Amino acid sequence: MTKAFVFPGQGAQTIGMGKALADAYPAAKAVFDEVDAALGENLSQLIWEGDQADLTLTQNAQPALMATSLAAMKALEAEGVVLADQAAYVAGHSLGEYSALAAAGALSISDAARLLRTRGQAMQQAVPVGEGAMAALLGLDFEGAKAVAEEAAMGEVCQAANDNDPGQVVVSGHKAAVERAVELAKEKGAKRAVLLPVSAPFHCQLMEPAAEVMAKALAEVDINRPVVPVVANVVAEAVSDPATIRSLLVNQVTGSVRWRESVAWMAGQGVDAIWEVGAGKALSGMVRRIERSIACTAIGTPEDVQKAVASLA
Repeated sequence: MTKAFVFPGQGAQTIGMGKALADAYPAAKAVFDEVDAALGENLSQLIWEGDQADLTLTQNAQPALMATSLAAMKALEAEGVVLADQAAYVAGHSLGEYSALAAAGALSISDAARLLRTRGQAMQQAVPVGEGAMAALLGLDFEGAKAVAEEAAMGEVCQAANDNDPGQVVVSGHKAAVERAVELAKEKGAKRAVLLPVSAPFHCQLMEPAAEVMAKALAEVDINRPVVPVVANVVAEAVSDPATIRSLLVNQVTGSVRWRESVAWMAGQGVDAIWEVGAGKALSGMVRRIERSIACTAIGTPEDVQKAVASLA
């Protein structure tokens, strides 16, 4: 089988995630310790015992989800799973791209944590609370959703932000424009169109101030060549060149997450198995809707790690 390892994005966070991994594997616990040290705060306590509303704040959710993904990755490594031997590609959904890069050795865990804290704060501060919104349009394909967003804009920003799977596209922009898109989508035959409980309009032009912050932050970190190619969100194909990775991470702040195309591209390269490493199973669901032939395995607990390792025997 040709495998890819994929890493979840915002929305997968839950209180207690990664705790069992940290208890079972010293290498997994070390990831949370490293993230706490990098941020100068006890983020792991928030992740394991805190309040869901605090964890969901963008500046906390982003490094927390990366920490949980890397803890699961370290647990796999402790059981003898070597990424470079097992995976042809890595990929991540939005912030998950940072987890993918850290797993593949392109970023250190400490740098990934600090970058994601900066990214979360910058994305939050780019647009005053209440001025932006995001909505999921279900049952429209990407071209249909894009047309709805363009029609709803009416001089404001409204863009197709996440192309998640054949029947789920998220639009992002000014609140009034996104609300118009929700109504328009229903008129155009969407099964459902719902505003999302997010604190800012991610992956659209309104995030330009955040992209500028990330350009500065990314200029100051070392990016190595990943041990396996990373399928980047904004181009939906594999990249390995550090300079290219750096510029694509800046573009990613305002650009669309081309997840459907990324999975289809990997399938076209022969990928027939995907391991979703970290919290939740959202990406596995999307992958199944994009390419039914790909076998999905979600790995977020010690039991999941043991099952995944046994499947290699």
